[in-house]
Amino acid sequence: QVQLVESGGGLVQAGGSLRLSCAASGRTFSTYAMGWFRQAPGKEREFVAQITWSGGSRYYADSVKGRFTISRDNAKSTVYLQMNSLKPDDTAVYYCARAGVGGNWDYWGQGTQVTVSS
Repeated sequence: QVQLVESGGGLVQAGGSLRLSCAASGRTFSTYAMGWFRQAPGKEREFVAQITWSGGSRYYADSVKGRFTISRDNAKSTVYLQMNSLKPDDTAVYYCARAGVGGNWDYWGQGTQVTVSS
């Protein structure tokens, strides 16, 4: 069983920064791609960023390109999301997830709230 635990959310003013962390249990963390998603009130969950198992490739939603950076530390079984130049539209619950076999997102964290005030 894999557990993902997010942390680092909070309240920040527009233009500020936050770094989210997602700690994973299990010994196979380094063999899976990982991703971040978010869900704002009244909206569907949306993709934010993804990183391959080695960290060699990263993908971002257009809305966060140039502002957010996904990274991982396989020795610590942790994936990060550095969020800069935050906007009120970034307000959401942020979730990390694991890309399992076939690329399906098979494990999810409980989420961490990010609120950006104007």
